[in-house]
Amino acid sequence: MTKTYLMNSLIEKMQSPDQDFRFMGLNDLMSEIKQDPASFIGDEPTETKVLKQVLSLVEDRISEVKNQAVKCLGQLIKIIRETQMELVVDSLINFSVGKDDELRDISGLALKTITSELPLEGKITPRACAKLAPKLLQQVSNTETPPETLIETLSTLSILITRFPAHVSDPALTPHPLPAIAPLLSHSRPAVRKRAILTLSQYVPVAPPALVNDLLQNHILPFLAPNANLEKQRTTVHLVAAIIRQAPQQLTSVYNDIIPGVIKAVQRDDDELREGCLQALETLLLRSPTEATPFLSSIVQIGNQFIKYDPNYAGPDDGEDEEMADADDDDDDADIDEYSDDEDTSYKIRRASTKLLAAVITTRPELLTSLYKEVSPVLISRFGDREKTVRLEVWATYGVLLNQTSMYGGLPQSQENDSAIRKRKRDSEERMDVEETPQTLLRSQVSSLSKALLQQLKSPKTPPPTLQAGFQLLYALLGVLPGCLSNQIIPIAAISQSVLIQSPATSTSALHLTCLSFIALYFATHAPGTFSMSLPTLTPVLLKSAGEKHPRVASEAFRVFSALLNATRPVKNGEWAERLYDQAFQRLSIHDTDAEVRGCAEDCIADLWICAPDVIKPKGGKEWQAICRTTGNTGGAVRVVTKVARDVEMSDDWVNCCVEWIMGLLKKSERGGKPEIFIALDTLLKRYSSGVPTDLPPTLVPQIKPYISTTDISLLSHALTIITVLLELSPIATFPEVERELLGDIYQIAHSPLVSGAALDSLLMFFSLLVQADSQIATHVVPSLATSAEKANKSDANLANVAKCIGQVVQSAQGVAAGTIAVYSKYMKKSSKSKSATSVVVLSLLIVGELGRFIDMSKQQDTFSSTIEHFAAEEEEIRAAAAFAAGNIAIGNLHQFLPAILRIAESDPHKKLLSLHALKEVVTHCSHGQLEGVAEQLWAPLFQYSEDAEDSTRNVAAACLGKLTTTHPTRYLPQLHSRIHDENPAARATVVSAIRHTLAESSPSYDELLASLIMDFLDLIHDKDLNVRRLALSALNSAARTKPHLIRDHLPTLLPSLYAEMKVNPDLIRTVQMGPWTHKVDDGLDARKTAWETLYTLLDTCLAKLDLSIFLSHLLAAISDPSDEIKVIGHMLLARLSASPTTSIALAQRLDELTPCLESTMRGTAVTKDTVKQDIERAAELRRSTMRAVAALSKIDSAGSAPKFDAFVEESRKNEQWGLELRELLGH
Repeated sequence: MTKTYLMNSLIEKMQSPDQDFRFMGLNDLMSEIKQDPASFIGDEPTETKVLKQVLSLVEDRISEVKNQAVKCLGQLIKIIRETQMELVVDSLINFSVGKDDELRDISGLALKTITSELPLEGKITPRACAKLAPKLLQQVSNTETPPETLIETLSTLSILITRFPAHVSDPALTPHPLPAIAPLLSHSRPAVRKRAILTLSQYVPVAPPALVNDLLQNHILPFLAPNANLEKQRTTVHLVAAIIRQAPQQLTSVYNDIIPGVIKAVQRDDDELREGCLQALETLLLRSPTEATPFLSSIVQIGNQFIKYDPNYAGPDDGEDEEMADADDDDDDADIDEYSDDEDTSYKIRRASTKLLAAVITTRPELLTSLYKEVSPVLISRFGDREKTVRLEVWATYGVLLNQTSMYGGLPQSQENDSAIRKRKRDSEERMDVEETPQTLLRSQVSSLSKALLQQLKSPKTPPPTLQAGFQLLYALLGVLPGCLSNQIIPIAAISQSVLIQSPATSTSALHLTCLSFIALYFATHAPGTFSMSLPTLTPVLLKSAGEKHPRVASEAFRVFSALLNATRPVKNGEWAERLYDQAFQRLSIHDTDAEVRGCAEDCIADLWICAPDVIKPKGGKEWQAICRTTGNTGGAVRVVTKVARDVEMSDDWVNCCVEWIMGLLKKSERGGKPEIFIALDTLLKRYSSGVPTDLPPTLVPQIKPYISTTDISLLSHALTIITVLLELSPIATFPEVERELLGDIYQIAHSPLVSGAALDSLLMFFSLLVQADSQIATHVVPSLATSAEKANKSDANLANVAKCIGQVVQSAQGVAAGTIAVYSKYMKKSSKSKSATSVVVLSLLIVGELGRFIDMSKQQDTFSSTIEHFAAEEEEIRAAAAFAAGNIAIGNLHQFLPAILRIAESDPHKKLLSLHALKEVVTHCSHGQLEGVAEQLWAPLFQYSEDAEDSTRNVAAACLGKLTTTHPTRYLPQLHSRIHDENPAARATVVSAIRHTLAESSPSYDELLASLIMDFLDLIHDKDLNVRRLALSALNSAARTKPHLIRDHLPTLLPSLYAEMKVNPDLIRTVQMGPWTHKVDDGLDARKTAWETLYTLLDTCLAKLDLSIFLSHLLAAISDPSDEIKVIGHMLLARLSASPTTSIALAQRLDELTPCLESTMRGTAVTKDTVKQDIERAAELRRSTMRAVAALSKIDSAGSAPKFDAFVEESRKNEQWGLELRELLGH
């Protein structure tokens, strides 16, 4: 079927008098276009004919047909020609100004549809924008345009501005959006004004400054005057709020004029105006917290004033507000209902005021102390607000205050800003002797808070959402002040009982879960004496919950009992414990029990064994048959067995049964849960009171054998640990099995380059216990290890690991030491230059070095001399091994060998670096006592070697100096400090690098000494030498990671310098000629990257000291940095910020600012014929990094405050190239 025939047949359908045929014709056309866009493209007259027919159906009398025609236009706009696009736009504009209301509505919908569907980078897009924008703006400017059309036109303009800001901000555009839309702010229809406000606010970020200034001077500032027309002032306040939300930077210059006007307007007697003003101030605090600081006092005062605004309620004064809605008094309920008519809108004022105070709390954590004095009592007084939505908002705001206290409460509170909240009384008599902190102030208010809250929860008429919010607030309170509700157990128990006595339904299950979580936390944070009298009230309903069919409720109930058991340990008697056992056993006995419920019941059994042994021991252990099953998910059972074995003295029979069960699980092929199985086996083997049974190792070792492999290094480590335990506890029975079954495999593993970390430690411990089990085996193990390494491929052999294993063997059986040294010293003297000889020499040097740490080789002087001779070897690996050997031999006899190494470093510049590596071995592996004796001997030479040296030499010297400093900090720390202003930049670089190496020292005494000096060292981030600055930034990064307590209070001083270092410095960018190409090199990249890495670390360890508004303003530089590496760090920062509830609130207000950079990175650079494969792969990886950040950001609840970001995410989801991957990350 030809395209022309197909299109003509569709036209015929669309011209049918039957409405179903017309609908199907449109539907078929849309399906064809979606399936193959080329099916429409071909013959232009036919295309135009089809398009005109679709446009004619926009006027159809049947609604379904019209709507289908609109959808069809959305698909066609992506593929039609420019002339056809003009036809569509002109036709729809003409429809929209007609007199037919239905046609106007459908044409407005069609215009929005085609604007939304225009491809971002399509060929006709610029022309379509150039055609659409003037037409739409002319409609807006026309005073005769009907209000409904105006609203649709403004909606279309909003889409156009959001999706194509560059096209709409063109200076040549006539008329301009701002002058055209601004007059609509005075339109008689509120809906038009509201739509105009939104459209204007979206255009302001991209509008020319002159037009923005004109808007401010003519349409905003005049209407904020105290005597301005009320209706115009309401509109103006809403506009101000919208602009602050979209582009706060545009109003920065006039905040001093705008904000006082808003603050005065809130006092005018108009509820709608008040609500708008409160919302504008809230937006100001969230979007421009720094600029809001001068007005903070007035803002808080307004929030406190209008949160009490209730002119229709003739209730008690402020001091008695907590009894406002006494739920026990039915008469009061009737009075409340009397004032809750539909005409009362004062609750909107109170709700907006509450949100305003929440914004203050969120953005000013440094003022927590003042907020607890001025805002907290007011919030508590409004816990009983008669309007449910306001009441819940007040509780949510207090929850924000508690969350901020949890995160920031331990920090020094701002004193200079204290007056910004209230005017303090200066009378010295009223000054408190006790230091006022957020926690102490909260503690003093707990009584009134809990009474006011529980008062609202105790009524049987309280709806589930309110109860749930109340328990959430109580949970948050205990998270900040554990144990603070000891005096409220009676009402808490009564309310909890009334909740849990009801069976959970779909609508109340969340309440049950929240209530149970709170009770669990209450038990965990209070002394048993606090709640023991209430247990008869609580335990029956908790047992009822444990028996519920709802799996999550039952699981949470078992968790509550686990918390109760641990809190009341040891439980001597208790009917509830008996009934708990029966309930848990019943759950475990049923095969189809929910997995989560089963796991929690298993944990309860473990806690009963640990906390209530007198209750569970008489039961005969029947529960273990139900727990130790071999089918289904056994992870929880393994965890329970491990827990009980670790904490309870169990019989050998029980241990033996559990070991057999664990061995059965080992036979399973699945990898999941194997590490936990090995940990359980390790624990069980150590719990045999009469020793490991002699028949166990012959059975167990063959089962361990499959895991003695480098296929899974983690499991290898666990398997070696089990073998080591067997060798330790039952050497006679285990050794023959290990020698026969495993030793050959372990020789191969010993030289594997994959073995490191915990696996290597387990391997070394194995060889140590192996030799102790049979001392004769050492003479066979040493040559076998060496032979195995020699036979392996050079690239596959890790000779250092082999040397470590041999060193461990010799250390455990020192009778073979002399022979081993003699054998490998002989290989060191060989002069063969063959390839095999090189590996033999390297292995020999490494072995001798390992032995030299614990054996004095002063009698083997020739061995040391041979080692030094290899400093001049041609092969790099031999030289490195020689340096390792020399340093470790010196440890065995520092007096004899250390001076020789120092002499080589001084006399031979070519061997200086190798000598320093040898000294590093000495410094790293010497005992503290040994090092103290030679520190003075090493100190001066190390500084001397680092001056005017290469970076590699200086780094090694600095590592040695850092280690020496920690041996005697009172002596050497001042010496390092004295050289921070040395004229030689190499010396300053050595000092700051040495300090970085000392930061791994965990001694409190060292921290005390360093605390007073650390800022002097870190001040080198201002050094004129770029390398010194980079090293100082690296030191700051290490300090932030390992000793955040030392720098936390200094961050206000350090952060400005850190932020300054993040900027691209054009003076450090140079152009390098590489053949016919030029290449730009950024010498500041390493320092800039280190600065961003430091900021990422600070986000982990010092978040509470970071000003998020300043932090986020700099974050934009990371995701737009020329370096891909820094962009990736920026994406990681965004993901980290979005994961935190506290930081995500601030981040949500900046999403639109981040969008252009994310969008640009997602698209990447255009691929040309000169683009190489590496560049394509690098761009793809950067795009994946961007998508991970976008996916994390999209999980933030932005509440519609980021339309650009939302539109970008939606466009990306539909993208053919990367949409699928993004949808997977988003979880759609």
